[in-house]
Formats: sequence, C-alpha cells, structure tokens
Amino acid sequence: MPDRPRLKLGTRRSPLALAQAEEARGCLIAAHPGLLVELVPVTASGDKVQDRPLADIGGKALWTKELDARLLAGEVDFAVHSLKDVETLRPPELVIAAVLPREDVRDCLIGAASLADLPPGARIGTSAPRRAALALRARPDCSVVGIRGNVATRLAKLAAGEADATLLAMAGLNRLGLSHGTPLAAHDWLPAPSQGAIAIECRTSDAAMRALLAAIDHLPSHQAVLAERALLAALGGNCHSPIAVLTEADGDLLVMTAALLSPDGAEEVRGQARFAPGDRAAAQALAAQLLEAAGPAIRAHFDPPGGA
Repeated sequence: MPDRPRLKLGTRRSPLALAQAEEARGCLIAAHPGLLVELVPVTASGDKVQDRPLADIGGKALWTKELDARLLAGEVDFAVHSLKDVETLRPPELVIAAVLPREDVRDCLIGAASLADLPPGARIGTSAPRRAALALRARPDCSVVGIRGNVATRLAKLAAGEADATLLAMAGLNRLGLSHGTPLAAHDWLPAPSQGAIAIECRTSDAAMRALLAAIDHLPSHQAVLAERALLAALGGNCHSPIAVLTEADGDLLVMTAALLSPDGAEEVRGQARFAPGDRAAAQALAAQLLEAAGPAIRAHFDPPGGA
C-alpha cells in the first residue's frame, strides 16, 4: 500500500482498550513487516458516564459511535473493539474484517474465594444484567449494587467498600497483566456473547485494508463469535437482557450452550445446539427454542424479529 505508508488504528482510551489495540497492532505488523500503524485514541461516551448503568444511557453504541464516525469519515483506517461491547446490528458501511484469537472466556470473582463463601446478604457489584442474574440465581440472599467503569475503577470501588465482591472478565485481567480473584467455570457460569474476543473493523469498501486484516483473522474465534452474534440477533436482546452463551469447537462442528435468565435470577432456560460453522439458521433455531421455553419474566426482556 505505497499510497498509505502509515495506517491509523482507532481505539478507546481506556487502559484495556489500549492494550487490545497494541495487541492488534503487534499482530498486524508481525504479519506485514515494515507496516507502520499509529494508534488514534478516542474517548467514548461510555467512558465519560460511569455513574449509571450502560443500558440507561444509550446501550452498547456508547462504546462504538465515536470510532464509527471516525472510520466513516476516513480519519482512521480501522478500529479495534472488545466484541462483547459491540451492538449486534452494525452499519453496513463497516465490516468485522478480523477477530484475534479469543482469550479466556471466563468471568472472575473478586472479593471471595467462591460465591458460596460470600456472607449472607453480601453486596455483589456489577452493572451487567447477565452477571447480576447469574449471581442472584446462585445466591438469592445477596444483593446487587451497580458498579461501572474500567477495570482499575471497579477494583478501586471494591477496595473502597462499595461492594463485598465483584465480577470481571478474565480476558481483561489477563491482557492487563493482573492476577486477581477466582475464575468461574465457564460451563456453570456461562460468559457473555463474544466475551474475550477482539474484533477489528474497517470500511466495507476498503478492499486493501480488508486484505491486510485477513492475514490476522483467527477463523475458529471468528466462527464462534459470529454464531453467538447470530443467536443475539435472533433473540432480539438488548442491554437489559440477561443472555449467556458459550460456543466451543467439537471437531468440524460448533457446540453452543446458551441460557436466558430473568433479571432477578429466579428463572432460567438453557439449551444447546451442534452445527456447522456459518449455519446461522441453527443459532436462530436455538434462540427460538429458548424463547419458547421461557416464561413471561424472561420473554419480557426480548424482542425477536417478527415476534416469538
């Protein structure tokens, strides 16, 4: 690309986002030695407001809209995202051109050795509906208090006594080189859709950039998260919807285990499907199966396309 010797990579300014951007830059330069990549940090709306749940102030678009605007304006050539924070429906002018190898998908409990070790009535700090519902299902005697912010902010709030325990993604802790807490078994405590995955987007029309990024696309990770996003789209969930899903490879097939919960954790439905990568219909069928089995307390938080 002689006409574009220095590429601009858009990223949020948070320490974790910058670590993810450095990982993406390193992978791209390793695949294309001599390539120059400049990081362009952007302050996202979601980073500016940390005293209210994300769902109450605009949802996942608060993590992406500033980077989207710069991509569409040509101010950056590509952008890096934590895929679990990217809304399911994206502008057609943008494409997920690469997914890096997925990190640890598990959540980590910080503040106690296990959920069972929490004292009666303990306060669990999280603003994620999935984590709140799973925590209350395991420990209905506990309460959930809202905690938002980057990893350091949430750890500081825990240390300040705003909660007795909190939950963070192992992937984020690993990428920041932090060692805290107890990982929760993924099959018992299903992760968020696309948790641990770094996605790289560029303009759909930018064939040269897409070709560069194709060299660092990790196909197994890409296939798994595309399946999880297909499930999300079919469920019609939003930032208020407690959704948990784990997709694993089994030979040439994918095995998806998914759960929907009521926000208070009192109700849960689970299902599993085995299908070939790229089979969106199978993920959609699992979504329909889950919604059919769910009671009103769960279905009230989903709005599937065409109804259910």
